[in-house]
Amino acid sequence: MSDIQDVVIIGSGPAGYTAAIYLGRAGYRPLVIAGALTPGGQLVNTTTVENFPGFPDGILGPDLMDAMQRQAEQFGARLVWDDVVSVDFGDDVHTVTCDQGDVFQARTVVVTTGSTVRKLQVPGEETFAGRGVSYCATCDGFFFRNKPIVVVGGGDSACEEALFLTRFGSSVTLIHRRDEFRASKIMQERVRSNPDITLMMNTVVERVNGSDAGAESITVRNRATDEVTDVPANGIFVAIGHTPATDFLHGALALDDDGYILVDGASTRTSVPGVFAAGDAVDRVYRQAISAAGMGCRAALDAQRYLSGD
Repeated sequence: MSDIQDVVIIGSGPAGYTAAIYLGRAGYRPLVIAGALTPGGQLVNTTTVENFPGFPDGILGPDLMDAMQRQAEQFGARLVWDDVVSVDFGDDVHTVTCDQGDVFQARTVVVTTGSTVRKLQVPGEETFAGRGVSYCATCDGFFFRNKPIVVVGGGDSACEEALFLTRFGSSVTLIHRRDEFRASKIMQERVRSNPDITLMMNTVVERVNGSDAGAESITVRNRATDEVTDVPANGIFVAIGHTPATDFLHGALALDDDGYILVDGASTRTSVPGVFAAGDAVDRVYRQAISAAGMGCRAALDAQRYLSGD
C-alpha cells in the first residue's frame, strides 16, 4: 500500500493527459495509471490527425499522445503502466487496485478510461484499418473525397455519418443487417429522402477487400436471399456502436444502461464525492479528441475545487 495520493487518474488519452497537465501545474503531482497494453487511448491506433487545433499540417496520433504524455510529466505527473482491475470508493479515501498487484489510495480519482469501437469482426477489417476502414466519419471523411463510401450500421450515429459523408464521397451506401433502422424517426426520414444515399437493408458485411493501395470493396450477403455481392468502397465507415471501458468499476459508480458513467449536469462529478469522470467513458455523443481533452480540463478543475474544499 502506497502513501495516500492527492489525485489518481485512471486512463490516459486526451482526457487523462489533459487532466494530468492541469493538476500537475496546480502542484498536485497526479499519479496516472495509463494502461498496460494501449496507453494513450484510441489515438495511438490512428494515422494522421488533422482536426486537433494547433497542427495545421496534421500530426500522427501516436506523436500527439507522446507529446501530451511528455507535457504531463514535465509538470510532475507520474505514470504507472498497468491496468486497474477494481476500485473501492470510500467516504474520504479511494482505493484503486491494479492488475500487477499495486494498490493506490487517493483523496480524489479521475476516471478517463475511454471506450472501444465495436468492430465487424470480418476478414480484412484489421488489415485495412487506417487504409480504408474507419470508425470516425468526422475524422476521416475528407480522405475519401470523390471516392465510393460505405457506412455500416443502423442507429442514429450511422445515419448521421452517412449524411455527413455525402459531402465527400462519389457515392454513399448505408448497409444495415436488419430490415428496419434503429435510428430515430427523423434520422430515418433524412436518410431515406437523401438521393445521394443508397440503402442496403437485411445485409451483412462478410469481408473487406483491397490491395496494397488500400480498401477497394466489401463483400456483402443478403440475409433474406443469401445472395453474395461485392460493393465498391474505398472508405468503409463502421458505426455499430461503442463500448465504454467501465467494467472494472463493478458498480462503484452510477452508470447508464449502456455502461457510460453518469455525471452531474455539465460538471464531471460522478455519483461518489471526490470521484470525477471525463472523456469517452462519459461522452456518447461527440467522442472527439478535442472534446475529451476539454472534459479532462474540467475534471481537473473540479478535482482541484474538491481538494481545496471550495
